[in-house]
Amino acid sequence: MAERRLLEGLGVSAAEENAYRALLRHGPSTLSGLSAGTGSSVTAIRRMLPRMENLGLVTRVAGRPLRLFATPPNVAIDILVARRHDEITHSRAAAAALTAEVGDPSGHHPEELLEVVTGREAVARRFLQLERNATEEFLVLVHPPYAVDITDEGVNRRRSMRRVQARAIYGPRAFDDPVMLEHTRRAIAEGEHARLGEVPIKMAIADGRTAILPLASEPDPNDALVVHPSALLDALVALFETLWRGAVPLRLAPAGTGDPSEAEPGPWPRSSDTEVLTLLATGLKDEAIARQLGLSARTVQRRVQTLCEHLGARTRFHAGFLAARHGLLTR
Repeated sequence: MAERRLLEGLGVSAAEENAYRALLRHGPSTLSGLSAGTGSSVTAIRRMLPRMENLGLVTRVAGRPLRLFATPPNVAIDILVARRHDEITHSRAAAAALTAEVGDPSGHHPEELLEVVTGREAVARRFLQLERNATEEFLVLVHPPYAVDITDEGVNRRRSMRRVQARAIYGPRAFDDPVMLEHTRRAIAEGEHARLGEVPIKMAIADGRTAILPLASEPDPNDALVVHPSALLDALVALFETLWRGAVPLRLAPAGTGDPSEAEPGPWPRSSDTEVLTLLATGLKDEAIARQLGLSARTVQRRVQTLCEHLGARTRFHAGFLAARHGLLTR
């Protein structure tokens, strides 16, 4: 079974990584010994040696025959990361120079202000690219269906490494997906400012300079429209800010706080009560709330009834409305 590549993202080819890892496993080796350990010919090893030295992966041991020594991984990785950082810095400088050559963006042709992305994977990649490249603020109107697979832990870990401020408004259907609550809980714990409110369209805006939204009026994760600086983009930013002012803060109890039916010390509403009220305010039914919280529908029904009595609410939706109006979701 082939080994999983670990250094591909740092510009190391498969053959180079294979040779480097063989040296790490077996220690200093001659060209013929490394050839036997990797399955590559001596000629191939000799051909890739200068680049491996340039990358900082190997050094030559004095004496004859020629022997190669693997650079310790912690040192080698630092060298590769520093090299890649320099390359990225150079590329950004090149982008700035090319932008200067183009001139004032306001002089772009109209067709350059809009970009159509087709295919679910392409839409997901474009969204993640905007999120990853944001340097100031990332704004999101959250509404299903989602192009990005929120159950992919690898993607989630990479997204959690972002350091930019994020603001998100979750619409009434945002938590239809059973795993969305935990995803949101994690995002809030990592610094996202989240609110509940009306979401007329799903959308994300990076740094106020680029937006992505569905191409069709009915949300479809397979097609998206990317909007570059223009009057349309200004209108989309203004729409988000208007919706943000009318939304209420979304507060979720930390993971592992237990069954919300259990007694908790302190004043009412307890943190578990607030979480149920938050989900009520989104318009979720008892069965959907039960799935999100990992409880039985009967337990949720009892909690909802108790909360309605506390608030003097006529209906479950009225309870969520009253909780939002009285600021109980922000405690």
